[in-house]
Amino acid sequence: MEPSEGLNAFSMPTTTTSSLEPADDDRVMAAAQQIVNSLNTPKEVRENMLSIFSGFDNRLLNISDLISDSDSTGVRFEAAEKVILRWNPDASCHSLRWEDSPDEAAEYLSAIDEILKSVVNMSVRSDNEIMDRAETSLQMAMSRLEDEFRLILIRNSVLLDAERLYGSIRKVSLSFAVNEGEIDEEFESFAQVGSERECFHERGASLGDDLCVDLINADVVIELKEIADRMIRSGYEKECVQAYCNVRRDALNECLLILGVEKLSIEEVQKIEWKSLDEKMKKWIQAVKITVRVLLSGEKRLCDQIFDGSDSIKEICYNETAKGCILQLLNFGEAVSIGKRSSEKLFRILDMYDVLADALLDFKMMLMDEFVCTEAKGVLVELGDAAKGTFMEFENAVKNEASKIPMHNGEIHPLTRYVMNYVTLLVDYNEVLNSLLENDEDEANGLHDEDIELETKTPFAKRLLSLILSLESNLEEKSKLYEDGALRCIFLMNNILYIVQKVKDSELRKLLGDNWVRKRSGQIRQYATSYLRACWIKALHCLKDEGIGSSSNNASKVTLKERFKSFNACFEETYRIQTGWKVPDPQLREELRLSISEKVLPAYRSFFGRITTCSSPCEKKGFIAFESPYRKE
Repeated sequence: MEPSEGLNAFSMPTTTTSSLEPADDDRVMAAAQQIVNSLNTPKEVRENMLSIFSGFDNRLLNISDLISDSDSTGVRFEAAEKVILRWNPDASCHSLRWEDSPDEAAEYLSAIDEILKSVVNMSVRSDNEIMDRAETSLQMAMSRLEDEFRLILIRNSVLLDAERLYGSIRKVSLSFAVNEGEIDEEFESFAQVGSERECFHERGASLGDDLCVDLINADVVIELKEIADRMIRSGYEKECVQAYCNVRRDALNECLLILGVEKLSIEEVQKIEWKSLDEKMKKWIQAVKITVRVLLSGEKRLCDQIFDGSDSIKEICYNETAKGCILQLLNFGEAVSIGKRSSEKLFRILDMYDVLADALLDFKMMLMDEFVCTEAKGVLVELGDAAKGTFMEFENAVKNEASKIPMHNGEIHPLTRYVMNYVTLLVDYNEVLNSLLENDEDEANGLHDEDIELETKTPFAKRLLSLILSLESNLEEKSKLYEDGALRCIFLMNNILYIVQKVKDSELRKLLGDNWVRKRSGQIRQYATSYLRACWIKALHCLKDEGIGSSSNNASKVTLKERFKSFNACFEETYRIQTGWKVPDPQLREELRLSISEKVLPAYRSFFGRITTCSSPCEKKGFIAFESPYRKE
């Protein structure tokens, strides 16, 4: 096409500048540039055409600069295009390793920037051929960046050091010996057979307040941000987010495995034996703490750094990445909450409830997905119901424990040890149990005659009162298994005293109150009185004066000797039996000795003192042997 033909073809109007609106300026410049570009002419001819254009309209005086800029843009575009094509994954040379080639990586990013800039400039000029080439180059570049983004994330993920994260674990002893057959199966999990075995409940590992762990090598965060920025600017944010979430989701799942949390179905969890389940519950509790304090906070920090320019993308990446590991943790919690209830699980369930309640607050503060928060809240409610139900069932089990073999020699029953050690540990959960039992309508049943301050007691304290009352009622029933009334009193004294001491030596005293302690101490004194009456009444009857006349009367002397003989026989029999009885508490043992001495010795001395004609060294020697009628445990 000749230059003149080109001009005639466009039929440029001869209007002046004053006849056009200012809004038409850009269209005039674009039309002029398109005409020039369509003139496939040498540079000299093109310059003449520009001179002619500027004569038509003074707004076209700067069109030569525009055409010059267009030429420069085209040169830069072609250079950038070559860089992109050089690292095309389909090309023979495409082994660029991003972290090891910082100069080439920077050149690649600059090439993308140039193409993006060219696209903006060329979109005004509607150069379809160049636009197609630019789109193709960007597709290649984004494919490369997506691969590099994913590889950098994978290669630079930091594995957790679980041992370093765990702090010291506080071990609270819950140990007592029990002989086989002396206690129901319900309580065997804590009361193991064998006197040297110890059971304990571990409460949590402490994590430092300043704990901060990088989940990605800090050196590559800037590179990841640079790549993400180009992908988002190029309209490939979906691919960028998907690559990030896939890699980081797998990384967080790997962290859970390191922390000992396996991906198990609800059915698989419910089939696990208690010993193994207990270990998994402990690991779960620690994993939740570390997930919130380390993984989620670290993941949020990482999202904030890489996707600094877009709040919406930050939120999407964080939620999508964190959701998988959180739901896996919640799945285990749900499986535990609907599993078979047994007393040994209560502490673990309360720990799980406690840590999940704290985690739920953190979820909300971290702008966690509403679905995740709803799921966590649901599992929290289920764990709370499981804890409350387990506690109630434990009380029923204590009330109904029906072992029929009396404890040898009146010692403390394993059920007493078990229950009191159990409730002593439960005091640590006072706050959470008060919350769970707040609306319990049956908590005060049968307690109105037990405590005059009942209306001031917390829900947990009322439940403890009810539990211990059930234990005392059970012990009362078990005491009836003893044929000897005195031994029955020894058994009740030992057990009630053990209960009182556990209350006095722990936080239980604050919950149950001093009135409760005083009432039980009075019961122990009543049992002591009943013991003295039951075992010494027959011996003391021998020391009465009835039926004995003057000591000079031969008949009276015979009666007197028979009385001494009967007393000695009763004493020896009582001594023989009671030396096998057990009173483990040294103070109670000493008080019983003093009570016996105060009751028996004066009667014996008075009886002996009135009989001046009889010498009785044997009887006195026999009486001295009475010093220790029973022994400690």
